Amino acid sequence: MILDKILEKPMNEYPVMDTREGIVLFYPNIPAKAASNITEVLHSRWIGQGPKVDEFERRFELKFTYPNKCLAVGSGTDALHLAYLLADLQPDDEVIAPVFTCTATNIPFLYMGVNIVFADVDDNLNIDVKHVEQLITPKTKAIVCVHYGGLPCDMDELWALGKKHNLFIIEDAAHAVGAKYKGRYIGSESDFTMFSFQAIKHITTGDGGMLVVKDPTLVEKAKRLRWFGIDRTSKQKGIWENDIVEVGYKYQMTDIAASLGLAGLEEFDEHLAHRQRLYRLYCELLKDIPGIRVIGSEYTDREHAAWLLTAEVDHREDLMRHLREHGIESGQVHYRNDKYSIFGGRTPGQFPKMDAIEERYLVLPLHARVTEDDIRYIAYVLQKGW
Repeated sequence: MILDKILEKPMNEYPVMDTREGIVLFYPNIPAKAASNITEVLHSRWIGQGPKVDEFERRFELKFTYPNKCLAVGSGTDALHLAYLLADLQPDDEVIAPVFTCTATNIPFLYMGVNIVFADVDDNLNIDVKHVEQLITPKTKAIVCVHYGGLPCDMDELWALGKKHNLFIIEDAAHAVGAKYKGRYIGSESDFTMFSFQAIKHITTGDGGMLVVKDPTLVEKAKRLRWFGIDRTSKQKGIWENDIVEVGYKYQMTDIAASLGLAGLEEFDEHLAHRQRLYRLYCELLKDIPGIRVIGSEYTDREHAAWLLTAEVDHREDLMRHLREHGIESGQVHYRNDKYSIFGGRTPGQFPKMDAIEERYLVLPLHARVTEDDIRYIAYVLQKGW
């Protein structure tokens, strides 16, 4: 029986859910050394951008992105904006981007006057590469993909399109720290990659991000754009005659934030293994329950970073109500961007796959505080039907 597979012990031996909070959808992952690392910085000379930022960039690069270079910034959105600037996107250029993502992926294009051409999703809410190919025109300058929930996109096909049409491939890997595609870490291949260290990501710096750059000749420019257009190396040598020739931004990370990131990086492997273990348990326990399909569970050529557990479900509103009655939080988290007026609004029928799944996707709890017993309890509640 399904119930026998789900429960490893009698139901009355499981912890009673506190319905005042229950199993929440998100919870920050604060590493053990967070407080001591931050205290060390607070007693040092540097609390803004200083040596801890350099160290965080270096360690992140060695673990995930080598030979591509890392620049730590104030948010993932900052990193994306810098990537779009470094790709030399100009007003009226076209960029193909997913219709389903956090708005942060696409809002920087509005700063720049770049025309966003939305692409439909595939069955797992990643960008549909076949639709991308149909959308390419002589005005297209870049393709942005989002590894939704931590599931890598079809990168071979995207890289092939980039090479064929001379397009930048920009990866929004906000969900995908630690994800792998065909054995290589996400962030080590494409022209530009962004990682997010927002409050509830695998690694948090309170808020923050990492820009990853493939072309080494762009790194110094990226550093200038991150800091008002100023060459900090020359400035720190006391050469006050330096000119500013580029419009820059205040996009740097601080040493306070970087010290928190370093603590998270130290524990990262353990944390990722925990989330991936929970993801696999969800897949195993939910696979035979009618009316629910775990998104992204069928691939063998890529490693899911397990930031989100998203399922395609029947009767979503009924299911959410059923879960809530049992102390389990759920939600949609991200939404199709063409619903928002800032992006021009929605044209009915333009994205049939997004239309088909729009009322059917649901995010279930998956984070550092979730236990295997929690997953079994959730599966038990789902097995009862809704």
